[in-house]
Amino acid sequence: MSTAAGTVEGSLLWSHPTLGLHIVVDAAGSVRLGTPGQGRTRLLPLVEVTATGHGRTWSGERFIDTAIGERLAYRGHDTVQDGPWERTTVQVADPDTGLAAQVVLHAAPGTGFLRAHVRLVNEGAVPLQLESVSTLTLGGILDADGGLDGLTVHWADNDWLAECRWRQAPFRDENVALGRAAHGHEGRGCFERYSQGSWSTGRHLPVAALTDRAGRAWLWQIESSGGWRFETGEREGAAYVALFGPDEAHHQWRQLLSPGEEFSTVPAVLVRAGAGGLDAAFGELTDYRRRIRRDHPDHRTLPVIYNDYMNTLMGDPTTAKLLPLVDAAARAGAEVFVVDAGWYDDDAQGWWDAVGAWEAAPDRFPGGIQEVLDAVRLRGMTPGLWLEPEVVGVRSPLARTLPPEAFFRRGGVRVTEHGRHHLDLRHPAARAHLDQVVDRLVGEWGVGYLKLDYNINIGPGTESGAESAGAGLLGHHRAHLDWMNALLDRHPGLVLENCGSGGLRMDYAQLAVAQIQSTSDQQDPLRYPPIAAAAATAATPEQAAVWAYPQPGHTLDEIAFTLTGALLGRIHLSGFLDRMNDGQLALVRSALSVYKEIRPQIREAHPFWPLGLPAWEDAWIAHGLRGPRATFLTVWRRDTGTGQRTLTVPHLRGVHLVPEVLHPGTSGVTAHWDAAEGTLTVSLPRPRTAALLRLAGAR
Repeated sequence: MSTAAGTVEGSLLWSHPTLGLHIVVDAAGSVRLGTPGQGRTRLLPLVEVTATGHGRTWSGERFIDTAIGERLAYRGHDTVQDGPWERTTVQVADPDTGLAAQVVLHAAPGTGFLRAHVRLVNEGAVPLQLESVSTLTLGGILDADGGLDGLTVHWADNDWLAECRWRQAPFRDENVALGRAAHGHEGRGCFERYSQGSWSTGRHLPVAALTDRAGRAWLWQIESSGGWRFETGEREGAAYVALFGPDEAHHQWRQLLSPGEEFSTVPAVLVRAGAGGLDAAFGELTDYRRRIRRDHPDHRTLPVIYNDYMNTLMGDPTTAKLLPLVDAAARAGAEVFVVDAGWYDDDAQGWWDAVGAWEAAPDRFPGGIQEVLDAVRLRGMTPGLWLEPEVVGVRSPLARTLPPEAFFRRGGVRVTEHGRHHLDLRHPAARAHLDQVVDRLVGEWGVGYLKLDYNINIGPGTESGAESAGAGLLGHHRAHLDWMNALLDRHPGLVLENCGSGGLRMDYAQLAVAQIQSTSDQQDPLRYPPIAAAAATAATPEQAAVWAYPQPGHTLDEIAFTLTGALLGRIHLSGFLDRMNDGQLALVRSALSVYKEIRPQIREAHPFWPLGLPAWEDAWIAHGLRGPRATFLTVWRRDTGTGQRTLTVPHLRGVHLVPEVLHPGTSGVTAHWDAAEGTLTVSLPRPRTAALLRLAGAR
C-alpha cells in the first residue's frame, strides 16, 4: 500500500499509490506532501505554522507559506502497523524556535484515504504562542489535462432547517488567473470556508472537494467541534489544499506553548478517487467514517425510533398525551420511543431559561415519569429522553450553586446566550453534575436512549487566565467527547443521538462517538427531501436520522411522501399515529416493514446521487445506496411539471433486472430499466410523491 524510503537528500520518504501521493525531503531538508512528478515549489511544507512573531513569507489571506513551515527540517520517520492501520510518523523541527512536529498519518490497505494529525512540542528555551497550525497540506493538484481550468470546487452550506446544501463552482471562478509571470508573485487570496462559534456546522459542513472532468476527486473532512477552516487556491500553477483546526484570525484561538509543553491538532482526512467523481469519493469517505467511529450495537441493529416532538407534542409531553402515542407507535412497529423536550418543565414562566437539573415535572406526570417509561418497555420498546447537557438556564438554581469556574467566561464575566449559561466540562463540578444526571436517568430510570441537543451558539469560547477563548472552546470540546465516551464505557448499551438544533454540530468529532445524528429540525415535508438526500455526505446512512411525520389529516400520498424520505437512513418517526384510521396506520406499518427488511444492507451500503447532489429548489431529487446484494433508490417529485425522469446508474450498466417498487405499494409508480445504457426511467404520476425502488439482478 505504501512504501518508506531512505533519508538522503531529495529522497522519497513515503508513498501511497492508491491516493497518488508521496512525501519527499528536498536538499534543504524540507519535507513536502504532494502528487508525483511535481517540482518542489508546487508542494507545500508538511506542516504550516504561524506564531506570534513568526508569520508568513508572503502576506495575504492564506495560511500557507509560513516562516516556521519553511524552516521545519527533516529529523526522521518510521512506519509501523497499528492494528488495522499503517501509521507513518514524520518528524521535523524548526532550528530557530525549537518547535518540533510529529506528523502522524494513518492509512489502511486497499483504501483511498489518509488521516492526519500533528503533535507539536516546544523544545526551545522560550515560550511560543501558536496562532495557526495545519493538520494536512497537499500541493501539486492538476486536472487531467495538466492545468486548472478543468477543476471544480464543491462545498456545502449549512443552516438551521436548511442543512447539507451542496454547491459547486469552477475552480477558476473562485481562484482567478492572475498572470503570475507578469508579477513574479503568487496571489494573496484563496477559496476558504470555516466555522464560527460553537456550532461547528452552523455555516458550512467541514467537508469539501475538488473534482476534474475525468472523474477524479479529492475530498476532505475536518473532525472538530472546536473550530475548523480549510482553504484551496493556486500555487506555482497548481492547486493546493490546506486543512486546519481553529486559528487566531477566525476563532480567537491562540495556544501558548511553554518550553516542554505540547499541542495536538484536530484530525482530518483526505480521500482520493481516481474515477467515479464525488459518488466514488463519498463511498470511500463512508467506509472511513465507519472505520473511525466507536463500535456500538446500534450500528448493526438500526432500530426504528419514534420521537414525540416534531409536528406532534412540540415540547409539551404529559402522561395523558404520551400513553396513546406509546401504544400507537408500538403497533406501527417502532422499537425506541423518545420523550423529547419538556418532560422536566414545571415552571409557569417556561422551561427554556430554567433548565439544568433534569428532574421530571410532577404536574406533567402525576404518577411519575416512570409510568410512561414502564409503558414503553411493556410494549417492547426502549425508552429514551431528550437532554441538553451543556447548558444551564439563567433562572436555574444550578446557575448559583455550581462554581463560577464551571461556566464559560470571557473577560472574567460569565457568558449568557439566549437565556442560558454554558458549562465547561473541563471543570470537575460541571462533569460531576452531568454524570449524576445521566447515571440517574440510565441507571435508575432505565433510559436506553439519550437525545443530546445543543441549541445555542456560545461564540468563540471561554477564557481562563491567559487562555484564549478559542483554546477554551477546543478544550471544552475535547472534554465533552471524553465525557460522552465515559458514559458509553459505563453504559455500553446506551444510544446517544447528536443534535444541534438539528444539524448545526454535525461533524465527525461528535459522530465518531455518538451513534446517531439529527439531520434537521425542518418541519415542512416538501422542504426535507434535499436534506434527506444529501445527509449521507455528512454522516453514514445508518447514522443519519431523518424525520418522518405522517399525520391523520394527511392524504395517503402525503403520508407516503414523508415516510419514503427516511427509508435509506435512520427513521425518526413522529406524528399523531394514535388518531389515524386503519388505512393510514397500515401505510405507516408497511413502510416500517420495508425498512426492517432492507436495514441489514443499509449499514454496509455506499451513497450515490443519480441526478447529482440536490439543489434546494430541485423538482426531482434522487438518492441511492449501493448495497452488497442490491441497489436502493429513493426518488422524489416535488412539482407539477413532468411526471417522468431518467436516472443514470452506471454501476449497474449491463445488469439485467426488473425494478421493484418497495414503497409505497399502491402509488401508480412505474420504472423501466435499460441495461445497455444503465438508465432507469421512473414515472411518478402525481406531484408531491416519492418512491423507494430496489434494483437487483445478474449480468
